[in-house]
Amino acid sequence: MYQKSHGSVFDSCKSAVDLSITFLGTMCLWSGIMQIAKKTTLIQKLTNMLKPIMKILFPDMNKEDTAYQEISMNMVANILGLGNAATPLGLKAMKTMQKTNPNKERLTNSMAMFIIINTASIQIIPTTVIAIRSSLGSNNPTSIIIPVWIATIGAAVAGVVSAKILMKKY
Repeated sequence: MYQKSHGSVFDSCKSAVDLSITFLGTMCLWSGIMQIAKKTTLIQKLTNMLKPIMKILFPDMNKEDTAYQEISMNMVANILGLGNAATPLGLKAMKTMQKTNPNKERLTNSMAMFIIINTASIQIIPTTVIAIRSSLGSNNPTSIIIPVWIATIGAAVAGVVSAKILMKKY
């Protein structure tokens, strides 16, 4: 009995270390790609592609606002599956929006919409899920991509429609 549980503890530790190393490698890879993209015009091109959607989602915001740019960067990072890079960008955007919020006790419509979009987290490449599946020995770790697209797009559409209806009501 002792031998069996003793081996399981070490197997679990090994699995945890393997998963951590896989995550670290994935995070380093995509963070590096994001840094390269920042130094090129790729990020600007991607944020420009988001402008029509941003106008619909955030009609109260000016495209020259710092928060607008931060939200765009957060959305690009999420779309590219860089959740770890998106989180600090999202926190920074919320902090920037809170500075201009006239009622510090309530979210603005833009803040609420940003939370919805960020929570849905539409991703082209779900790197975290692929890394987990790969580390656990999946034969096809990327087979999750299409279901992730369906789920995140569905969540985003449902959230945005609900928010737009509630924003008009309240």
